[in-house]
Amino acid sequence: MVRLKEIAEAAGVSMMTVSKALRDKPDVSAATRERIRSLAQQMGYVPNISAQHLRSGSSRLLGLVLSAATNPINPRLLMSLEDQAHELGFELVIGQTMNRAEREEAVLKRFIRRQVDGIFISPVYRMDQRAPIYEELQRRGIPVVILGNRALFCDQFPSVETDGLTASADVTRHLIQLGHRRIAFFAGPLVSPTAQERMEGYRRTLREQGIPIDDGLIFSAGSTIEEGAAAAVQFLSERTDATAIQCSHDLVAIGAADVLLNQGLRIPQDFSITGFGNVLAAEYFRVPLTTIRQPKARLGAVAMEAMTRLLRGESVTPQKLPAPLEVRASSGPPRTHSLG
Repeated sequence: MVRLKEIAEAAGVSMMTVSKALRDKPDVSAATRERIRSLAQQMGYVPNISAQHLRSGSSRLLGLVLSAATNPINPRLLMSLEDQAHELGFELVIGQTMNRAEREEAVLKRFIRRQVDGIFISPVYRMDQRAPIYEELQRRGIPVVILGNRALFCDQFPSVETDGLTASADVTRHLIQLGHRRIAFFAGPLVSPTAQERMEGYRRTLREQGIPIDDGLIFSAGSTIEEGAAAAVQFLSERTDATAIQCSHDLVAIGAADVLLNQGLRIPQDFSITGFGNVLAAEYFRVPLTTIRQPKARLGAVAMEAMTRLLRGESVTPQKLPAPLEVRASSGPPRTHSLG
């Protein structure tokens, strides 16, 4: 490993001059800086990052806590954050919670030990109003940006999220404008504020349009393909008179639509079906899915902007980003025929 002393000897200058040149200090002439930097490169010098961090008081690390890297919502967000972190001279370190609170706590404690400069968190939602690990983050003064809705246990931190209430209302309104009056809703995990917000958008729009809310048309469907398929089986077994199914997540919609198609039902001639999120599979499913186009890259950009402001000691307020409706082949007018 090449040391500053060896570069100084080769250049015929002091170690202090080498150190200043490699840090672009202005009290070293441009010619000397360039000569020392060229010599350091030739000798294979690699800066001691830990020592630099010790001197600056900054680790240049940002933590990112996600449910799972395989969640199809996350890749675009991750790419956006990593790209901007790179441009700003930060390294992004990633931890996965697998939607388990105890694993989330372990990941956050690991980030604290690594002395990250700030943390982006997609929270593991729980019924508890308090979460000690979030209180510890606040006590330590670590800048935190919540990716998604704020629950009570994390509402002390600013958030960046999609305006799920308005977006979900847009989906319901789209189905009503097509002529649907009996719209089933496949809800996400009720512990999740995101899922609650999307269901409220559905319920509020029905009320605004003078359509009675029928709780018999609301099904618990989680957030996975398997849970969507199970909800569709239950939906069909109950023989409701619904002509459309609004799902709170694209994966749920894909699972449900797969069951309908495998039963010989047609989309949208027999049932319209919609999702939320615009994951890659939504556009390329057997029947391209009408859905909400979440601004994943934009979410990452706004979250990084919020983080840089926090790192400068500025205040940041929660931000909700609009998400447009993407109409595709899975939604159409209600059926006029009997399913038998």
